[in-house]
Amino acid sequence: MVTPFRRDQSLDEETLRRLVRRQIDAGINFLVPCGTTGESPTLTRAEHLRVIEITLEEAKGKVPVVGGAGGYNTREVIELAQELEQMGADGILSVTPYYNKPTQEGLYQHYRAIASATRLPIIVYSVQGRTGVNVEPATMARLSEIENIVAIKEASSNISQMANMIHEVPSRIDVLCGDDAITMPLIALGGRGLISVVSNQIPGEMTQLVQAGLRNDFESARQIQRRFLPLMNVNFVETSPIPVKAAMGLMGLLEPVYRLPLVPPSAASLARIEKVLGTVGLLGSVPVAG
Repeated sequence: MVTPFRRDQSLDEETLRRLVRRQIDAGINFLVPCGTTGESPTLTRAEHLRVIEITLEEAKGKVPVVGGAGGYNTREVIELAQELEQMGADGILSVTPYYNKPTQEGLYQHYRAIASATRLPIIVYSVQGRTGVNVEPATMARLSEIENIVAIKEASSNISQMANMIHEVPSRIDVLCGDDAITMPLIALGGRGLISVVSNQIPGEMTQLVQAGLRNDFESARQIQRRFLPLMNVNFVETSPIPVKAAMGLMGLLEPVYRLPLVPPSAASLARIEKVLGTVGLLGSVPVAG
């Protein structure tokens, strides 16, 4: 989920509550606040916890809440994971350390330390394009021996690696797609779901796409894919979550405010986003957020 801000850069709690309810009403299976799409690196610890607290309040146990808890300082990640456990989160999504680029052994020891410090289920998040490190299938196979490591969000965009990941890890590990546009291929290979950017805009439709794929109804899934592929693609015309927040602003879902170093999209990118929204029938599709 994106994190909505007011024009003064403060957390927009009212809009956040509305967005959480919108997701649940659309039938999504779980919520992920304070991931990297939620601009988590720019949130204070108090804001991070507040976003997850609000999400838990609105979810009311209807769906699990998987809070973001990742970073390049293992000790700080552990402290955050323990706080989320005390708050009642159902699990954590933990992005690989970025910038310090640990080895595969370092990645293993990092996640092993987190898992030893919390009872929460852990979803490993591998996105080499943004962090500089890749969780290799052999490393994930080692991590799968740790009881509360239960899934990986695979965002390498490498179908071959995804196939090898599913082959290497035991069946108890859920391999989840981290790239909207290739969700169908991953499910066809044996993946079990998606942690999505575009579901901020179309939660119901993406839920339908995934569920159709999981029941082997790929014709229905393809119909949804064909309609919304331009939206999935335009969400990355600039660094995410810049485009998705801009689109949600045009849809009337939030005020498109960013925290530095993220900035609004260029005029050319905004025009592309608006054109795609019109093409897929989402422009002005919801009341303007108050």
